[in-house]
Amino acid sequence: MLKRIAVNQLCVGMHLHEFCGSWMEHPFWRTAFVLRDPKDIASVLASSIKEVWIDTALGLDVAPGVAALSEADSTQQVEAELQRMAATERKIAPVSMSAEMDRAAMICARSRQAVADMFGEARMGQAINTTGAQRMVEEISDSITRNPGALISLARLKTADDYTYMHSVAVCALMISLANQLKLDPAEARSLGVAGLLHDMGKAAMPMEVLNKPGKLTDAEFDIIRSHPQKGYDMLVGSAQVEAITLDVVLHHHEKTDGSGYPKRHRDEEISLHAKMGAVCDVYDAITSNRPYKAGWDPAESLRKMAEWTKGHFDPPVFQAFVKSLGIYPIGSLVRLSSGRIGIVVEQTAKSLLTPNVKVFYSARSGMRIMPEVVDLSRAGSTERIVAREDPEKWRFPDLNELWSGQTG
Repeated sequence: MLKRIAVNQLCVGMHLHEFCGSWMEHPFWRTAFVLRDPKDIASVLASSIKEVWIDTALGLDVAPGVAALSEADSTQQVEAELQRMAATERKIAPVSMSAEMDRAAMICARSRQAVADMFGEARMGQAINTTGAQRMVEEISDSITRNPGALISLARLKTADDYTYMHSVAVCALMISLANQLKLDPAEARSLGVAGLLHDMGKAAMPMEVLNKPGKLTDAEFDIIRSHPQKGYDMLVGSAQVEAITLDVVLHHHEKTDGSGYPKRHRDEEISLHAKMGAVCDVYDAITSNRPYKAGWDPAESLRKMAEWTKGHFDPPVFQAFVKSLGIYPIGSLVRLSSGRIGIVVEQTAKSLLTPNVKVFYSARSGMRIMPEVVDLSRAGSTERIVAREDPEKWRFPDLNELWSGQTG
């Protein structure tokens, strides 16, 4: 029997089935586990969560004579009630990049820890809790609905230690944004988000000394890494919770349209739309992120290089939609304007892929920093335009990420 109770009724030995509230509000990345530590209950009480669902068939019931808030015979009834509550409580409206940035940063931090926990459990041979993953994806999807640029751009900022985890978060966000650009069904977009979140799950089975090696891999080490799609598929295929979309993307996100990919060397018509989407999102985040052995490429330069690889590597229509979802000059791109000022793209505009908002901060003509100013290239009467991409390695400005994100590291 499933019962909804107040959090002050929780006790050790109860099976916590679901939180009544946002994934961001509760202290655990997953649900559906037995409360065994009083500290876990204290964490729930300290959160903003007021009610939870417990499963009395899998754990202790409330004390005799104590009434539950409500009861349900099936998880479907619980899901329906939670969805009604979410629909009532959440109003998702578009906001500016700056307005979404702080919340997106919180989601990134929480998601990074959740994925790290997920990988840790997988390394110990435990089953992947996809219910927790789905809740995470809902928060990421909501952030993208409010402003797609904020979370996608922040997820690109990684350290060497958290690359594997934040890469999963970034690919999840990119998959959802690309699905929206392709006008896929919202449920399908969320499923693709889960697929993006779990696409590299097989890396949990990789030796840490190979996975985190700072230098170039040997042929033997690369063969080990190339096994991660199959390893991830094998981890997930036995779970009734894992959708076919996820399994497909996990196994095939390294396939190429010319048949040179792995693990199956599938060609264009043999690769699904979902796996083609996964391939584009995976590569873009990988090449724009700092790694132990190389600095990430500038976002605009990365898209230019990927366009050169499109023949034989990516599906052209999928890649074109991907560019539209990010902009020709994605957030974080360093550009030169016709005035000779250098700036960094901080937000896309609705008018054109060529006219984003640029925060200018340097005069190439005088060779000096100037007071930062945001220039809206889409504004009527604007005489400014982007005339070139600039290489961050050439200029070595130390505060580029802070300039566009407002995050101080």
